[in-house]
Amino acid sequence: MATATLSDLNPAASGTGSLSLGDADFQFLRDFVYQHCGISLGEQKRQLVQGRLLRRLRALGLKDFSGYCELLRRDPDGELGELASVISTNVTSFFREMHHYDLLVEELLPRWLEAKKQSGRLRIWSAGCSTGEEPYALAMVLAEALERTGSKVDARILATDLSPQALETARAGTYAMERMGGVSDARRNRWFLRGEGAYEGLAQVHPRLRELVTIQPLNLLHDWPMRGPFDAIFCRNVVIYFDKPTKQRLFERYAGLLEQGGYLFLGHSESMYGLSDSFELVGRTVYRKRMS
Repeated sequence: MATATLSDLNPAASGTGSLSLGDADFQFLRDFVYQHCGISLGEQKRQLVQGRLLRRLRALGLKDFSGYCELLRRDPDGELGELASVISTNVTSFFREMHHYDLLVEELLPRWLEAKKQSGRLRIWSAGCSTGEEPYALAMVLAEALERTGSKVDARILATDLSPQALETARAGTYAMERMGGVSDARRNRWFLRGEGAYEGLAQVHPRLRELVTIQPLNLLHDWPMRGPFDAIFCRNVVIYFDKPTKQRLFERYAGLLEQGGYLFLGHSESMYGLSDSFELVGRTVYRKRMS
């Protein structure tokens, strides 16, 4: 999946210009980002934030960082998504951490489709979907399972992210061919439309996949409009920079939206150890909601 992580870019390469991010403004930004995004900005990130935000200041026509902080005070919700895009780096790819997809294909999807038969509903949530590679990869294996079984189950994938820029790419569903290294040739031929002429080197996801995926903006730390229940939630490489209390709250909220025995998939460097009693580890970064 999708990773929204703070970058370790070389500050010297960030183009800091002549403006400097002062102590008071940086402290405000640290507090704001933690409150609204759950990410702790250490002092070592000051130059990165300064360099990244200079581009945003120019786009908004602001003269200094104090003006930007004032904008956040006046309209925190209106600028939050752009700020998240500025301070985060979306790192993702198709079929990243392939063992998760293998579990879906070989065990979970056949079991769910059989249990739900003709009248059930199946829901998967890609929480932190970034530019869309994860939900579309999920859509491929789901569509294939539906075709293979002839199932009439009402199956959908919800894909959410905070970044407007990432969501714009996800909604377009168009990717450079070099970004599709994780997709087999068979799946490229089946699930992508190749561009020609001015669109040479690009591929767009098949309309069938787009039918399965609903893409919406969502801040994981704010209210959630959906009620569930979900059969599986993918939240991979998203919570790694959250502090312990934020992770604990998030995992309990996930448990509340999952079916009994539903699955939560985390990233390769993430763990739920000591953070929740609602789940049991059943595979490599795969957790199942305990039966109540």
